[in-house]
Amino acid sequence: MYKGKERLFTIRRPAVIVLAFFLLGESFAAEACENTLGSSVSAALGEPVEHYVSSIVSPDGSGLPDGGGSVAEGKQVYETQCAACHGIDGDMQGNRLVGGIGTLSSARPIVTVGSYWPYATILYDYIARAMPYGQAQTLTADEVYAVTAYILHLNGILSDSAELDALSLVEVDMPNEDGFVELPGMGHK
Repeated sequence: MYKGKERLFTIRRPAVIVLAFFLLGESFAAEACENTLGSSVSAALGEPVEHYVSSIVSPDGSGLPDGGGSVAEGKQVYETQCAACHGIDGDMQGNRLVGGIGTLSSARPIVTVGSYWPYATILYDYIARAMPYGQAQTLTADEVYAVTAYILHLNGILSDSAELDALSLVEVDMPNEDGFVELPGMGHK
């Protein structure tokens, strides 16, 4: 025979505290979103969105800055800024940049800049915004053009005497350029 009071719910003090913090946090999160919703300020970063939009390079080359660089200059920058993660020849396992051209339809595709990326302009964009690892956006536009040229050279896409700038980068033909379906109105060249 049961002698205690019958309870529908058993709530322990820690559970009440967690629930209170959760509800309070939800309230603050909703308020933060309301303050920035529809504005040009990112709630997460607190910086104007225009800063990020203006630094994006499109496949057609829009957004590329002035400047330029050669394969030879790129080799020097690559050796000091990139080789530790990608290997001296761009073939470090796990962070491979070169090789694999023609392997995408195989059972073991090798996905690299040369085998997969459809446009050289997006290689520039990625390097400019995300590299070197842990020090993103520290390379100058000239250094990014140069490293882009060097990586394309390592993939056999550019000669060792090649130079890149905003005009010539758009004209680079990538091995997998036709491996993607383009959306209407979003053509590259």
